[in-house]
Formats: sequence, C-alpha cells, structure tokens
Amino acid sequence: MKKVIGIIALLFLQVANAQNKTRSFEEDIQPAVFSVSKVMMHDVINPPAASRYYAYCMMGSYEIASQNDVSFISLSKLIKNYNGHIIKTNESEYNYKIASVYCIMETGKLMLPSGYMLQGDEDEFIKGLKRSGVSENIIATSLAVAQEIATSIIDYSRGDNYNKLSAKLRYTPLKGDQYWYPTPPAYIEAIEPNWRIIRPMFIESSDQFMPPPLAVFSKDSTSNFYKLAKEVYNISINQAQENISIANFWDCNPFTVSTSGHMMIGFKKITPGGHWMNIAGIASKKAKLNFDNAILVHTLVSLTLMDGFISSWDEKYRSNRLRPETYINRYIDSKWLPVLQTPPFPEYTSAHSVISTSSAAVLTYLLGDDFSFTDNSEVLYEIPPRDFQSFNQAAAEAAISRLYGGIHYRDGVENGQKEGKVLGAYIVDKLKSAGIRLQK
Repeated sequence: MKKVIGIIALLFLQVANAQNKTRSFEEDIQPAVFSVSKVMMHDVINPPAASRYYAYCMMGSYEIASQNDVSFISLSKLIKNYNGHIIKTNESEYNYKIASVYCIMETGKLMLPSGYMLQGDEDEFIKGLKRSGVSENIIATSLAVAQEIATSIIDYSRGDNYNKLSAKLRYTPLKGDQYWYPTPPAYIEAIEPNWRIIRPMFIESSDQFMPPPLAVFSKDSTSNFYKLAKEVYNISINQAQENISIANFWDCNPFTVSTSGHMMIGFKKITPGGHWMNIAGIASKKAKLNFDNAILVHTLVSLTLMDGFISSWDEKYRSNRLRPETYINRYIDSKWLPVLQTPPFPEYTSAHSVISTSSAAVLTYLLGDDFSFTDNSEVLYEIPPRDFQSFNQAAAEAAISRLYGGIHYRDGVENGQKEGKVLGAYIVDKLKSAGIRLQK
C-alpha cells in the first residue's frame, strides 16, 4: 500500500513539475489587464485617466520582461526622463513571467482609487500558480520582484503632473454660442480640462500634432458649420440599423445616465482605451504570440493610448467647440436626441478617432496590415462581436461611429483621424529607429 501511495505521490510531483515547466503564462496577460479594467469601471475612471493607468501598469510588466530577454529594448531609450529600475534579484530565484503578470495587477492596486479590489484577482492568480506546481519560494520571490518594480513605476508616475490637476481652478464653460456647454441628461461638468499638462510618453509635447483648423462656427443655415450639424441630424433620423449597431459597439462611454421620471440610473462601461487594450489581447492570442511579444504588444498600445489622449485633449480645450446635441437643440430641433449619450467634454477632435487610428498604426506595424480578427470586447454589455479584416478597418469604423452616434461632426471625426495618423506614424518611426519589433 505504501508503495502504491509513493508511486502516486511521485506521479503528482512529475505532473506538477511538468506544469511548472510548460506553463507559458500567455493566457494570464489579458485577464490581468481586464482585472484592472474592471476596477476602472467600478471607479468610473474617465478615458484620458484610464489610458494613464494602463500605461503605467504595462510599463512595469515590460520592465520585468525586458530584463530577462536580451532582445528587448529598454523603455528608457524611448521615454523621456525614464531611467528604469534594475532588478537585483538573481534570475534563477524568480519566474519573470509570474512577476510580469502580477506587476500589472499590483501597479493597478497601488494606483487606482479602489485598487484594493485587485487583491482578489491577485489571490486567484497565486492559487493558480500553486495548482500548477510552482514552488512557494519561486512564487514569493516573483511577487517581491513585481512589488519592487510596481513601486518604482509609481515613483516615476509622480513626476507626470497628475498631482497638479486637483490644484487647478474648477473649470467654467466659456461664454459664447460656439463654445462647449454641459449636455443632458446629467449636465456633467467638463472632464479633465487641464490634461494637456500631463507628461507624455513618446511625443514631445501635447500640441506636437495639432489637427487641421475646424470649421468656423455659424448659425447661418447656408454655412458650412450648419451643414455639418444638419448632416448629423439627417443621419440620425434616417439611420440604418447597421449604423446604430456600429455606434453602440464603439460607444465606450464609461458612465451614461438613464432617466425614468425623477429617477436617474447610471451605467458603467469600458473606456475607448480599455476597448483597444482588449483588441491587443485578442490579437496577441490569435497570433499565438509568446509571452514576451504579447507583453510588448500590450505595452506599446497602452503607451500610444496615453499619448493619443494627451494630444486629443490638448485640442479639445483649445478649440472648445460645442457638441452637435447643443447646436441642433438650439438651431434645428429642440427635441432631438443623439443615438449615444454625449460625453462631457468639447467635441473637436474626436478622441476615439485619434486613439483608434494611432493604436491601429502601432498594431499594424507589429502584426501586419492584413490581420483579421473578431472583436468581442463588448459582449460583456450584450453587444455582439464584430469581424474586421485589419486594425485600420476597425479604427475607421470606430471613428465613423461617432458620427453615427450623433456626438461628433464629420470634420471632428476625419481631422481626428488625420491627427491620429501622424501621431501613430511618429510613434512607429521611433519604434523602428530603436529596433523595437516582435521577436521571432
């Protein structure tokens, strides 16, 4: 009997060791990122702030992977004033993949208002490691490395001017018919009016890629601006169901309000940045990328998102243009409502156009122009998946969705795409110059 028990114990040990050696951890990256997304949804983190959290969460993860792969280029060669943090723990004493995945969650735990909620996801990850037969010592040392890097990333983040935002004067809408004004039903005040002061990652300044001039405001029914607004109105009242589906798929409004009598109900969703981070995960899985390459893809998309929002927000509060809902209600139809709820910040340019086009440029550089994929990012909200033949096709649909949704004029959409295109090209050129690409 003892001999049988001994054989069984030996078999379990062999299986555990095999699992420890063969577990690749690629499947752990996307869930770790989504665990951060879930907390951001809970906290109703606005789009530009969400992009900042994604960027820092992935920077630490990349930092760990880069120090265990000689082919990885350090982010210190790409990001201004970032010197990185040297891990002193011997590589044989920890598993860098465990540390890299855990660091995503740990950074979010330290940064997010409700970061403590990530403790449960961290605990489940650790339980999975133990079930796979990873030794207690390796787990403990790997987590210590993750916490060390997460702390260093937090220290670096403190220099990006985010802490100065709360000291700024409360935003007051500008006086003038052409300027943005809070929209119904909740009339939420302007989101992040001073985001332009945030330190970017790749670009030199918030105004480095200013879009073409916007159409001049006019109430005249023969003016170009009136025609832009009338186009939004006409599309909405003769809208094809496919266009409505596209608008809803790319809505990505982190907080919408529904009214019923005197009651208001809030609905929380993933942000535009969260949607593109999920696309990064979908693409990494379909391409069967190894762990290091998957971390590379997620990190570069996150850093691009952060710069895209900084660039877009710089223009939004410079031009400060009113939304279609405000214009149409004043000068065309007082009872008109857009398909999507109008976000609480100025219209020009469409941030979704900017960040989608630039993210697509980076993903195309890494994975190719003919990369087809099925995007199921909105299934959580009972919105069916959509199929795309390329990242650029997805980005183009994301951009035009804002016109279909009634929340952007056409020039806000198209000039946002132009802004995103030059920004994306700039980032890709930096990656090429640094020799950053997927490793074979």
